[in-house]
Amino acid sequence: MTSDADILAQIDAAFADVGKPEHFTDYRHCCECAEHDETLRSHDRDSLELRHVGNPGWDPLCFSSAQGLAYYLPTLVRFALAPPSPEHGWYGDQLLFHLSSGGAWNRLYCHCSLEQRDAIAALLAHLVETRTAEVDGHPEEDVLLQACTLWSTPA
Repeated sequence: MTSDADILAQIDAAFADVGKPEHFTDYRHCCECAEHDETLRSHDRDSLELRHVGNPGWDPLCFSSAQGLAYYLPTLVRFALAPPSPEHGWYGDQLLFHLSSGGAWNRLYCHCSLEQRDAIAALLAHLVETRTAEVDGHPEEDVLLQACTLWSTPA
């Protein structure tokens, strides 16, 4: 079985060269987009905290470009592999949403290189092996399996 540390190392290596975008959202669209853009722009991979992205009803990453998601992916994986937060629960739920929404047209999936797709597929397989308590019998179980199928499919 692969360890959390092994998965993090694989994700870090695959996404190491993704640069921080100048803007994450269509910040001129509306006040909400501008606020989400400012939240994401004001942090980097080391300073982003779960409190910035942990509320599914106010998640700036839902408005982010694919490059923005790719930039923050190592941080998001760390949140998902951490124990559930008393305030926000298990972040894996939100990460699964970002990895599965849109199916084969998922913006991150379409943006990623083969190496990045393989790293995410390994992460998802790891979640199946190690995070059954978080998904068993919950709707997230189906989302996890759908995400595994998507990210494991050759391009």
